[in-house]
Amino acid sequence: MSDPSKFPYATHLDVKFPALCLVDVPSLIKACTEKWYNQTLCKVNESVVRLGVLQGEYHWHKHENDDEFFFVLDGHFIIDLEGRSVNLQKFEGFVVPKGIVHRTRAPDRAIVLMVETASIIPTGDGSAE
Repeated sequence: MSDPSKFPYATHLDVKFPALCLVDVPSLIKACTEKWYNQTLCKVNESVVRLGVLQGEYHWHKHENDDEFFFVLDGHFIIDLEGRSVNLQKFEGFVVPKGIVHRTRAPDRAIVLMVETASIIPTGDGSAE
C-alpha cells in the first residue's frame, strides 16, 4: 500500500461541500498555490467527485479494486499506461480500470475532475511493478 506522506501532493480527502450546498470550483482553483492539488468536492452514494489542479507528474501506481474516471475541465492532461499514453484535452475524459498500472501528468497547469469510490487510496494500493 502506498503511504500518502511519501509523496509531495496536496491531497485533501475531506468532503468540502456536503449535500445541498453549492459546489464552488472556481474559488478553489483561484486559491490553489500547490503544483499537485487534489480536493474531494462531494460524495455521491459510495463515490466521490474530486478536483485536481495539477502540474507535473504523479508516480506510477494502481488501484486493485477501484476504477478511476478523469475529466479535463481545462488544460492538457496525460494518462500513461503500460505501452501507451492517452492525451486528454479540455472536455475529454477517460476511465482507468481497476488493476491497471498508470501515472498521470500535466505538462502545464490542468484542471481535472475525478470520480472514484470514496474508499480509494489516491496514491495507489497495489505495487506498480
